Amino acid sequence: MTRIAIVGGGAAGLAMGMQLKRAGHDDFVILERSPGVGGTWHDNRYPGAACDVPSHLYCFSFEPKPDWTHKFSRQPEIEQYFRACVDKHGLAPHLRLGTEVRGARFVDGAWHIETSGGTEVAQALVSGTGQLNRPRTPAFPGLESFAGQAFHSSRWRPDFAAAGKRVIVIGSGASAVQIVPELVRDAAHVSVMQRTPAYVIARNDRAYWKLEKWLFRYAPGWRALYRSLIYWGLEARFTALHRASVMGKIVRWMALRHLKKQISDRALREVLTPDYPVGCKRIVISDDWYPALARDNCSLVTAPIERIAPEGVVTADGKLHAADALVFATGFDTTSFLAPMQIVGKDGVALDDAWRTGAEAHRGVLVSGFPNLFLLYGPNTNLGHNSILFMIECQVRYVTRCLDELARRGARWIDVKREAMARSNAELQAALAKTTWSSDCNSWYKTADGKITNNWSGRTAAYWRATRNPNFDELELGS
Repeated sequence: MTRIAIVGGGAAGLAMGMQLKRAGHDDFVILERSPGVGGTWHDNRYPGAACDVPSHLYCFSFEPKPDWTHKFSRQPEIEQYFRACVDKHGLAPHLRLGTEVRGARFVDGAWHIETSGGTEVAQALVSGTGQLNRPRTPAFPGLESFAGQAFHSSRWRPDFAAAGKRVIVIGSGASAVQIVPELVRDAAHVSVMQRTPAYVIARNDRAYWKLEKWLFRYAPGWRALYRSLIYWGLEARFTALHRASVMGKIVRWMALRHLKKQISDRALREVLTPDYPVGCKRIVISDDWYPALARDNCSLVTAPIERIAPEGVVTADGKLHAADALVFATGFDTTSFLAPMQIVGKDGVALDDAWRTGAEAHRGVLVSGFPNLFLLYGPNTNLGHNSILFMIECQVRYVTRCLDELARRGARWIDVKREAMARSNAELQAALAKTTWSSDCNSWYKTADGKITNNWSGRTAAYWRATRNPNFDELELGS
């Protein structure tokens, strides 16, 4: 029996593995369905893919990267960073690539894990699958009849070339904002199907100067200070996500000023202006989205999609938008978390049933009735203002301290008390009700019934305090 089985070889799973190795633990395995590590940065290879968190904060505090090339890193560089983490920390022997986890059941104090390669048995099961790994493609009528290439942005076709083609991008969120500026360079025409406009603020990206990179490498104190300044600068923006806040008004003004500066056409500006509070949907950062939409070979379509035809997309106004290719920048199924894995805890209770009114976990990590199951980037741990890697580090520390206590007491399992989990989630939802995420708009942060299941309710510093040391009065250990 393995001591710890980690599901997922993305940022969360690798962070867990690195910290186990740093603590001298070797009895663990990382199960990853893809042929490589990096998670979302392995899957998302579309043109223009980049991070919207500054580079020096989008790396682990214990594994800095002094030679980032840009203020905001591109996908290839981020994926290479995670590969380098694997090499430096000796994780390769623990990796089982191409192994999909189909389900797990807690039996006799251990998790029996069904994978595409057989059954694994582990004392503890750590899920690092995250929130953005199951592409969502709307079931438009007639989609199967389309004569050209059609694919989701996270499943980009390596054989696809936009040159000379008419391309329709369905969606106008974070992925589309990065894809469209690249497509318009070569495509004959790009049509963007927009349902709701996003708030867009300037990225102000640039390459780092040689002197800056020299300082990052040879003056670690400066690098640490620089990272800290980025962190606290982003942390200060959290109040923008409070209803009717002054910071929210400032961010809205910044976004509308950016729009006016880059789009001179008043009619186009009007359809690109959001009518909901800042932060209710994901705020997007870009320097080239609006200029791309203003190009002669790009059109913004706001009429709803009625159906897909062999020749393209038919909108509700009866117009056919001809296309040689369809790109679905339509996001992910974010609120079902561990799906499609079937997780069954003690007493035969399925996680799907426990979460029938919406996913929730204690500190985003533990679910009552599922001993020795630990979630990384689980329910209510996503952010709208700072780096998710900070949150993952907090969670990994929390998990390792729970595992250490398990070993210290000679116990077989650890679980959160049901009343403690209910209390922490009641407090969390009360705080979330004061944010713009609870406003009357749809977003991937909440379920169809309106329960906010994805985002943390406060500053990341508050999460750090809440997870720094597990409160073992809230937990129970047994043998």
